[in-house]
Amino acid sequence: MIRPLDLSDRALAERLLQIQHAAYAVEAELIGFDGIPPLQEDLAALMSSTEHWLGRYEDELLVGAVAYELPDADTVEISRLIVDPAYARRGHGKALLDHLDLLVPRRFSLVSTGTANGPAVTLYTSRGYTPTDRLEIAPGVYLTQFSRAS
Repeated sequence: MIRPLDLSDRALAERLLQIQHAAYAVEAELIGFDGIPPLQEDLAALMSSTEHWLGRYEDELLVGAVAYELPDADTVEISRLIVDPAYARRGHGKALLDHLDLLVPRRFSLVSTGTANGPAVTLYTSRGYTPTDRLEIAPGVYLTQFSRAS
């Protein structure tokens, strides 16, 4: 089940933060860089997020989420896609992206991830995203930006 998340619910936000920190810890290890901003985020900052959030549940347990922004009428920008590592590789990330496509259809979709984050790169390219830019965010650490037009 996928549903919108209300980050003013403290217990929900605490679970989301737990998933976020665990998911970004995996990415930090994959890319060799622990300066990823969501990895450092605290509960107050997460609860004050202005992003839109969708959560993926297994039974009643939140196991993943996608955060997105709508910078204009044609674009959706995915700012975070996180899955609890204990539930990884089970299609939760793909399900969240599929649901987002149906819920918020836009002409353009943007996302970025660490270039060395193989699982995320594979997920995005399998869904039709193409690399548009590569940025060095720290010495030897790269972020790839992707876009997809529908």
